[in-house]
Amino acid sequence: MLLQNQPLTEETIALGIQELVSRDDDLAQIIQTYGYPPNWIREKGFIGLIRIILGQQVSVASANAIFNRLQILVNPLTPENFITFDDSQLQTAGLSRQKIVYTRALAAAITSKQLDLDKLELADEPILRTELTKIKGIGNWTVDIYLMMSLQRPDAFPASDLGVILAYQKLKDLPTRPTPSQLEVIAEKWRPWRAIATRILWHYYLSKGSKAP
Repeated sequence: MLLQNQPLTEETIALGIQELVSRDDDLAQIIQTYGYPPNWIREKGFIGLIRIILGQQVSVASANAIFNRLQILVNPLTPENFITFDDSQLQTAGLSRQKIVYTRALAAAITSKQLDLDKLELADEPILRTELTKIKGIGNWTVDIYLMMSLQRPDAFPASDLGVILAYQKLKDLPTRPTPSQLEVIAEKWRPWRAIATRILWHYYLSKGSKAP
């Protein structure tokens, strides 16, 4: 039996894909044409959330470049170490003023014991979402990506993710982009494997020539 708080494994990913292709002909066609999607992974904890925050509303290449410079500057990249660097130092790594505010808020919440990411790792999604969105700069998209890529939750679904939206529009040849609320309804048929359906959609979109998540 699938437990929603347990991370995906190679076996459960294969099982999820088998179930999805049996239910959805379009997802089945993607798998037949392009093969299994990669299992994109981000680190858990502070580093994983930092990477996702840096990826908000910027290209993957830009986010990766900033993260790599930040890791060199703040070494090791821990909350305790991070808060010892001033804004001008963080700006040299490429962090915008807004991203500095967000990443500082996250580091402060962890060092002050307001946020315990180890404890939240096995928490139910509503609890985790409530605790993380208390932090300035962490919204539902950031939580969804953290659940999906860092914690590898099988049913996490980033309905507001532009890659998912564009992939579904392209897949269905829609004249306009579906809204996140429309995608939430559409994705009901993919439960409890919405995170795998998302990977399949990303895989399709990337195979059409876009950039990786």
